Amino acid sequence: MAVLVSFLGFIAVGEIAVRIYTRTHILYDMEMSRYARELKLASSNPRIAHVHKPNASARLMGVDVRINSDGMRDREYPVERNEKYRIIFLGDSLTLGWGVRQEETFENLIEEEINRRRPAEVINFGAGNYNTEQETHLFIEKGLKYRPDQVVLFYFINDAEATLRESAWSFLERSELISFYWSRMRGLISNLAASKNYKDYYADLYVADAPGWAAAKEAFLLLKQVCLDRGIKLQVVLLPELHQLQHYPFEKEYAAVSDFLRANGIEHLDLTPFFKDEAEPARLWVAPDDGHPNAAAHRLIARYALDFVFPGGR
Repeated sequence: MAVLVSFLGFIAVGEIAVRIYTRTHILYDMEMSRYARELKLASSNPRIAHVHKPNASARLMGVDVRINSDGMRDREYPVERNEKYRIIFLGDSLTLGWGVRQEETFENLIEEEINRRRPAEVINFGAGNYNTEQETHLFIEKGLKYRPDQVVLFYFINDAEATLRESAWSFLERSELISFYWSRMRGLISNLAASKNYKDYYADLYVADAPGWAAAKEAFLLLKQVCLDRGIKLQVVLLPELHQLQHYPFEKEYAAVSDFLRANGIEHLDLTPFFKDEAEPARLWVAPDDGHPNAAAHRLIARYALDFVFPGGR
């Protein structure tokens, strides 16, 4: 009994120590774990897997993240239509604006610029750890009620990952102590298995029989049909992976995405060529261990995508 009490006491002290440490030291994987714990809940739709908790908030990567009453990192929007042109942005953590203030996200910047041309609303459906399948089904489940004029899906290289199902051990993620040591173990395993780096991992997502890529293509076609049936303009913007921008290592993979979209009549823009002269991509990262776009990168994305999303003054 004394041994058990001592062990539980050790675990409790360790949990408190890790929570204090991770509140004063920003570690990307721990911030992502906190994001999952504090801002997400399971979805009853297995093709969505998880959604944001309505009216939740957390401080992540040194930035306040607030979720509105409909589960979006955005201000409140009425469901009822008004005279304003309405666009919905779909995407993952890049569209969410991971690591940057809400007003610095490319979604908010584009909305501001469009409003200089005509009254408009851009609603941000971006969610961390989403893929194309999840983004499409979230739009069908929650976005259609907003009756948008236009939908823009922002695609990232890992959006061809398969949708993960909730693990029976997911309750362990509530412990920061366990999350901390598990993340350290994953890092060690990754270093030992250096024969397969992130470039190999992303390339493997697009091999012919990859289930995630097949699901992504199916989702693109479903999203196209849903939008076509309702007279909604659909566009796709391909966002670059920011670790290496000169001699971009994923040209083949993005060419496969572009070829598929073109063959199926889906209007799209690859932003990668706009970044090809960037010799120091780390200056565009949120943190040295986190290649998500920072505020400077969001400004560039907004600048390069604006006239595609909203050409002229339509």
